[in-house]
Amino acid sequence: MKTAPVKPEAMTTAGAHWSLRRRLLLAIVSASIALWLASLGIATVIAWQETGEVFDDALQEAGYMIMTATTDWQERGLASPARPGRLEGKADMQYQVVVDGRVLQRTAGAPSRPFTVGVGDRHGFADPEIDGQRWRVFVVRDRDHDDGRRVEVQVGQRAADRYEILEELAEHLWPPVLGMLALLALVCWLLIGRVLKPLRRTAATIAAKTPDDLTLVPAAGQPREVLPIVQALNGVLGRLDAALQAERRFTADAAHELRTPLAGLHMHVQLLQRQHPQPEMAAPFQKLRQDIARITALVDSLLLLARLDPLAPSQLVRQPVPLAPLLERLVAAHVQEAARRNIRLQVRCALDMVQADPVMLEIVLRNLVDNALRYCPDGSRIEIEALHADGHARIAVRDDGTGVDEASRRRLSERFFRVLGQGQAGSGLGLSIVKRIADLHRIALSFGSGLDGRGLGVVLDFPAVP
Repeated sequence: MKTAPVKPEAMTTAGAHWSLRRRLLLAIVSASIALWLASLGIATVIAWQETGEVFDDALQEAGYMIMTATTDWQERGLASPARPGRLEGKADMQYQVVVDGRVLQRTAGAPSRPFTVGVGDRHGFADPEIDGQRWRVFVVRDRDHDDGRRVEVQVGQRAADRYEILEELAEHLWPPVLGMLALLALVCWLLIGRVLKPLRRTAATIAAKTPDDLTLVPAAGQPREVLPIVQALNGVLGRLDAALQAERRFTADAAHELRTPLAGLHMHVQLLQRQHPQPEMAAPFQKLRQDIARITALVDSLLLLARLDPLAPSQLVRQPVPLAPLLERLVAAHVQEAARRNIRLQVRCALDMVQADPVMLEIVLRNLVDNALRYCPDGSRIEIEALHADGHARIAVRDDGTGVDEASRRRLSERFFRVLGQGQAGSGLGLSIVKRIADLHRIALSFGSGLDGRGLGVVLDFPAVP
């Protein structure tokens, strides 16, 4: 049984197909981004805690330094009205010197009232909210002086300033992080393509197979994930090859077994015709002999197809075939039939030779001429032309008979297909044999109009010789 190959475009239009490479890239990049965001969140929390500790240490150290630097309150004029000072920088810390709950000295950004009150007698941190702003404050208390005053140094920093530092850090980190993510996507795309290269190589090996190539796909060197697919495909190919081989053997054996009884039947009909020479028996005997000849031709065609089907193009023995002697033999073999029906058989040969199997090429041309003679009406014209066309050899057999409609032309090379209404006996295998031999030689077979726009034209375009 001959199966028609499935075209790749027919497979791709069967439904929407997704890309394994893109899905892998999406999965890897998405997982990387998710893990990166989780890591960034953890790193942000840790960085916030560590940064807070550093700032707290700075507040604490600044508080102690200011307290140490202000030991003589009267000499430094701290008992005078408050004078704004300045202790600003990247951290933007503000301080106050508080005596008995009253601010004597402060930086420009510090509030006019103490940051916090009632913390206790010990040094420590506080988180007051002043005028809608959250502050982080460290309080240093000096022991009570002889004059009974209570001295405090309060160093504070806005919580918003700490967040601003983290925001600046994030602003500087985003461009390189996005660049690294883009680079990660590119590297993943290239690596996935490299990893999937064996899969593409296997797909190319399978796609290169012809309908007649049922050899197994090599399993050596296949990835472990692809190996079950290759093994399953090889199982299907093996079973299909066994089924086709069994079918071909059956066809060949059946055709071979039929040849002997058909030859014997033909001989017995001849003997019977001699034994019964009555005129009224001539027509039935002639019809019987024609039927036996048709069945014999069918068996011969089946045997020929059974021999052609297993062949591969590499098994052919191509050699230069001189065309002039071949065409002369074809004309000589058919000249009597053509003359009997007043059919003009013409040859135009402008080619010296072509590369082909000589026996198969003769079978092709003989079948084409046989078909033309069988289906052309009396008085028609058949032309065999051999020439150079578009850089390659071309052989065409055309006639000006009744021709074949466009829909039937597309099916002429199908096995057992016959155009209805022709009124001629035939097996429907002649052009199938021509098609099979043409495929083995990689010859382009086409059907078109015949001579003067009438009839049928069969064109064989040979591959260009390098």
